[in-house]
Amino acid sequence: MQVIGFCRFSYPAEGGFQVEHDDTGSREAYLYAPARMEERFRHFECICLPGLKAQTDSDFVLLLLVGTSLPAEYRARLETLLADFPQARIVARAPGPHRSVCQEVINDARDMDEPCLQFRHDDDDAVSVDFVATLREAALDVSALRAKHRLVGFDWNRGYVARPDAGGICAEETVTPYWGVAQAMAVKPGVRQSIMNFSHNKILRFMPTVTFTDSPMYVRGHNEHNDSRQKKHVKPVALPRLDAAGEALFRTRFAIDADQVRRVFA
Repeated sequence: MQVIGFCRFSYPAEGGFQVEHDDTGSREAYLYAPARMEERFRHFECICLPGLKAQTDSDFVLLLLVGTSLPAEYRARLETLLADFPQARIVARAPGPHRSVCQEVINDARDMDEPCLQFRHDDDDAVSVDFVATLREAALDVSALRAKHRLVGFDWNRGYVARPDAGGICAEETVTPYWGVAQAMAVKPGVRQSIMNFSHNKILRFMPTVTFTDSPMYVRGHNEHNDSRQKKHVKPVALPRLDAAGEALFRTRFAIDADQVRRVFA
């Protein structure tokens, strides 16, 4: 079964952000600001990519949606980080309606005559190294459910919220359902709706969903440029620093290397 991951990398969509801007130019200026882009690249390199590159089941595609206006220096930097990741494809699109553009990009990569598994992913989050294998197994386990429904959602709700910095990683375990990370959807052949047509915390309103809590499956990145943290009255989250055992767990479970984090964030 085809597995497609989808990640927006500073794509200047129309809509799709919790913080709005007056026009496309204002949004691009915000997204491509040097300080913000530096932070996004650091998280992408140290948190997001390692676990995806280390998947035990490598039979998947990761689509990275960028804007056609992405400055050349950032496009080149992105290509360098993905040079050893053949599953990754950069897709450039002009600004457009968020959901329709995302749906189009995903469906262009699909075999529409076959069932498909799709997962959404942010550029500062991580999934465990067995996420794709676990997703594929879960889809087989609910074959009867998939046969009855156009769409079936999957949500792994145990993981970590984490903040990388020059000292390593501060993190704490959490169980948070429908958070948008380690979340996926099974799509029947011919169905054009994609996982990006639904708000991550609302998919349970539109389809049956299956949730799993047994193993930590994600790392939710916590940083100053999270879209959800740009609103007023958002309080800082105090996170304890990982000890040696915690760093070892992150290395084994998510391929996140605290030593690399210290180097990149120094």
